[in-house]
Amino acid sequence: MDKKTLREAIAKDVIVHFSPERPIVMVDEASYAPWLFDFRALLLQPRWLDAYAEFFWDACAKRYPFQVCAMESAGIALVAAIVMKSMERGTPVNGLFIRKSRKRQGLMRRLEGAPTRDPVILVDDLVNSGNTFTTQIQVLEREGLAVSDMFALIAFRDDTAYAPLLDKKRTMHKLFTLEDFGLSLTTPKAKRAALTQLWHFAAPNPAFNYVVQKSAPVLDAERVYFGSDAGTFYALNQNDGSVAWSFETGKHPAGKGIFSSPALHRDTVYFGAYDGNVYALEARSGTLKWKYEDADWVGSSPSLAPDLGLLFIGLEFGLFRKQGGMVALRMDTGEVVWQHHSGECTHGSPLYIREKNMVVVGSNDDIVYAYRADSGAPLWQYRVQGSVKSSFAYDPKRQLILFGSLGGLFYALDTDGTPIFAYEPSAGSYSTPLVIGETAYFSSLDKGVYALDLDTGSKKWEFRTAGRIFASPLLVEDAIYIGSNDGRLYAIDPETGAGQSVFQATERIVNKIAYNPATKRFFMTTVANELYCMTRTPQ
Repeated sequence: MDKKTLREAIAKDVIVHFSPERPIVMVDEASYAPWLFDFRALLLQPRWLDAYAEFFWDACAKRYPFQVCAMESAGIALVAAIVMKSMERGTPVNGLFIRKSRKRQGLMRRLEGAPTRDPVILVDDLVNSGNTFTTQIQVLEREGLAVSDMFALIAFRDDTAYAPLLDKKRTMHKLFTLEDFGLSLTTPKAKRAALTQLWHFAAPNPAFNYVVQKSAPVLDAERVYFGSDAGTFYALNQNDGSVAWSFETGKHPAGKGIFSSPALHRDTVYFGAYDGNVYALEARSGTLKWKYEDADWVGSSPSLAPDLGLLFIGLEFGLFRKQGGMVALRMDTGEVVWQHHSGECTHGSPLYIREKNMVVVGSNDDIVYAYRADSGAPLWQYRVQGSVKSSFAYDPKRQLILFGSLGGLFYALDTDGTPIFAYEPSAGSYSTPLVIGETAYFSSLDKGVYALDLDTGSKKWEFRTAGRIFASPLLVEDAIYIGSNDGRLYAIDPETGAGQSVFQATERIVNKIAYNPATKRFFMTTVANELYCMTRTPQ
């Protein structure tokens, strides 16, 4: 088959144009167009799938030996066709494919197949922004495999747009461009990532089956602190990612070592663990200062009140009708000052509101509890729809307590527990809101990031990602940064909700990032207990 025949078939059967009867919904704003290529209509037919394999071998035969790899699901058929054609040619190659996200059961692999040490050629039907190839390169490099080439039928952009993919003498093979079909992009060239990786740390034995908020990074001037699924707490040197010290917690349920995000005050780092303990460690050395041992599990993150000398944290118990609660501990000794129990586990993290002498916490019993911070005297309770799994934000101007629940509502309460407004995205929320001026920002499990007007409770804008969001937003200089289960860290304009840039990781991003303004370095963890250190790149 010649290229002309294939081009005519693509033009006739693959290109779909927008019409009122057939609207096209695009997820990635950088690739929006009034048309799309529906290659499945062609490449699942034997004649055209065989032609794809022939064109691949015409372009890449001189690179033999190699192995071929693609992203699921459409790419699996392409890899299979090339592998089968390799047997006909007498030049057998190995086939691999990469899952868009890890399975949460079984072997929980991201890369499927039996890789060899041969170079890898990535294959796809088309390449637009290059993000799919970028993700595959990162996954394969983590496995010690090198990508030498990429092959696609159509490239949307010229090679300058794919410079980050080609910076290691890789070759991009393509048969057609958009101009071959009389098409052009109607939006600007896809934005490159505004962050560049400086170093990467991977803690051993991550629990891929738990996709929830885990231990987020916390910084002092020199180190970054976080906990791992295996129960090890780490202090890494920010300059190079080397381990300054580590601390082992006690026995815990498999894969649930430390989900609690640490809190720092002066020379002490505090956190909870699923061995049921709350720990205070000397930040410079990792030496144990004290340990509170009353709970069965602690997934909550601590909230500190240095003016009172108190630490507040949620607790979980295996007792009937006493499965949760909150405790106030002395920051210097771990001594219990006051404690309350609830009927369900308390995974949510407290918020201390100094000006009100108040601490609030949510629980799995669908109730938000407010107590006097110094004495623990109950102030009020408010029942919500669904569990409250994360923490709260406070708007001091309007004296509003802001939070989301798994029941699908985002709430604003007065500090006396009176509801002020509720906003309903299309799914629940697992993240802690961010308040900046007149706006509250929060994420939802419906894959969206929302900006709400704090005076009216109305939506200012909405930003869509390609995955559910457990992470919480953070403002850094002129952008809001938030990660998604699609493995991308997004930078968003806080005024308009427009996407500014994106950084592609290999695993889901489930936590709020951390930022050191002195060094202008970003620190980000993933669901796989990886920690990335990044810096901005000029655009």
